[in-house]
Amino acid sequence: QVQLVESGGGLVQPGGSLKLSCAASGRHVGFYIMGWYRQAPGGQRELVAGITTDGNANYEPSVKGRFTISRDNAENTVYLQMNSLKPEDTAVYYCNSLNDPVVWGQGTQVTVSS
Repeated sequence: QVQLVESGGGLVQPGGSLKLSCAASGRHVGFYIMGWYRQAPGGQRELVAGITTDGNANYEPSVKGRFTISRDNAENTVYLQMNSLKPEDTAVYYCNSLNDPVVWGQGTQVTVSS
């Protein structure tokens, strides 16, 4: 059974940083295009960053230059480094495969507030 477990969220002040982790079991993330999504209160889930199997990354314009997606195939984990956080980044963050999605995990809450 494939499972994705997100962690690393929390409460941070504007301008702060967090690093999210997505640990996979049941499949190897290195074989899939992986992405980080977020869902703000009352909003739809949106893709904010994706990384291909050969390491090419793409970002939603509002996070480009502030967020960095990466993967560690040996650890079977995908990361999202978030810097210069803004209140509008507040959301529940999820990871999933873009080209073969599985059941969503519980996500990790990120709250940016002073």
